[in-house]
Amino acid sequence: MDTLTPKQRSERMARVRGRDTKPELVVRRLLHSRGYRYRLHDKKLPGSPDLVFPRKRKVIFVHGCFWHRHEGCRLARMPKSRIDFWSTKLNGNQARDQRKLAALAQQGWSAMIVWECELRDLEALASRLEGFLNDEKDAE
Repeated sequence: MDTLTPKQRSERMARVRGRDTKPELVVRRLLHSRGYRYRLHDKKLPGSPDLVFPRKRKVIFVHGCFWHRHEGCRLARMPKSRIDFWSTKLNGNQARDQRKLAALAQQGWSAMIVWECELRDLEALASRLEGFLNDEKDAE
């Protein structure tokens, strides 16, 4: 049983954004402060990646641990109510992510996923991001 009324649930879900989220803004500021320039949400690419580096043919997705099911992360817990709905929804998100990553790879793009929980250690994240962007080989 849901603890919120349908109206309250609708209002809460309406606040969930797909772009310009707090984790995405943190990653953007971090990269910009280190001199990287990028395009945002290129709809021509599969999955409309959060950050696109056209010259390098690299993209970065900033994923919420809950919505994209970050394995082993405490933020990716399954809700206790409406398990059938959430299981279908979240597994569908994972399947879509895999399809989009495969389509990007087929088009010659390298992709990196930054998880919401990785923002706790910005220096480690910055090192990982720079390694991905400066490496001529694919990295994920």
